[in-house]
Amino acid sequence: MKTKPLSLIFIAVMTMFNAVCFTTKAQNTKPFVVVLDAGHGGTDVGNLGNGFIEKDIVLDVTLQIGAILEKIPDFKVIYTRKTDVLIDLYRRGPIANEADADIFVSIHCDAFTNQAHGIGTFVMGVAKSEKNLETAKKENEVIFLEENYEENYAGFNPNSPESLIGLTLMQEEYLDQSITLAGLIQTNIVNNLKRKDRSVRSAPFWVLHSSYMPSVLVELGFLTNKQEGPYVNSKKGRRELAREVANGIITYKNNIKLATSGAQNPVITEQEIEEAIKISEEDIYKGVDFKVQLAASKRKLETKPQNFKGLKDVDRDKEGDLYKYYYGNTSDYTKIQLMKTYAQEKGYSSAFVVAYKGGKKVKLSEVLSTKDN
Repeated sequence: MKTKPLSLIFIAVMTMFNAVCFTTKAQNTKPFVVVLDAGHGGTDVGNLGNGFIEKDIVLDVTLQIGAILEKIPDFKVIYTRKTDVLIDLYRRGPIANEADADIFVSIHCDAFTNQAHGIGTFVMGVAKSEKNLETAKKENEVIFLEENYEENYAGFNPNSPESLIGLTLMQEEYLDQSITLAGLIQTNIVNNLKRKDRSVRSAPFWVLHSSYMPSVLVELGFLTNKQEGPYVNSKKGRRELAREVANGIITYKNNIKLATSGAQNPVITEQEIEEAIKISEEDIYKGVDFKVQLAASKRKLETKPQNFKGLKDVDRDKEGDLYKYYYGNTSDYTKIQLMKTYAQEKGYSSAFVVAYKGGKKVKLSEVLSTKDN
């Protein structure tokens, strides 16, 4: 038997060693991706407390936060908007999903009818108090300024937290991390800037529910307050608030390095979806079949789980020149919403619910507005 020269073996071993080292280095140098969301924009000015303009303030603060983070080599910053434009709420979370972001931070300013003041940060959840719900309503009502909102937000009522029951499932996987991030930002602003502490709270924000990573919404202060409004609007206030939010993000990133892989990247399972379906209240629409559309392609694929990232119960229809692939089939709208959440977590970030009646596709918004139980 012939043997390879030692020099060739050495070269082969070194090549493998270098490849392993390169791969490890590449994994270790993956940037920490932060998606910064400046609330409102364009025709949605936000609140106008004391004559200040929320959309302008939050854009300035967001860009300053990003500028601080971008100076750190292992950070990558993505903005949902960098100019005065309106980005639909339903598109903001998916921007973070498509970027495989590590965190999502949305920046806003608060308002109230009295002289309320202070800093508050929010994570996704069903509101536990009337004050939290009122804050969520104000931020969610921008939906009505968007074109075709009936289809984009079918079945969602900005005035009702019940609209988000079931949709909070994915965010619950990241709840602990979201609370940690919110707490770091909250503590920095309260302690270092001597602002009133309105605590970390939960509320049903649409912009948070659709992002599949630790996500927080920061209310920088009340523009309606006679003292706080001018501070938040000032150059000094904006600079200081941006610094403390950025420092909270930096601390969070340093802390998360110490967490286990499972804690860093929680994964929702099919069993969890099934359990959620069991305990959720049914919302039956007689004579209607709801499905989750995963994709449309000219390619004809076998509807096997291995072709659809492990998803079962996938079927295929041909419409024109395209094959459309659907996941699930149920008359229970709660169940299909949970199945959509699971499909999005599996990688189909643009998945959406469609409705059929009598075998024909119909507008989802029309089905939901004319429920016949």
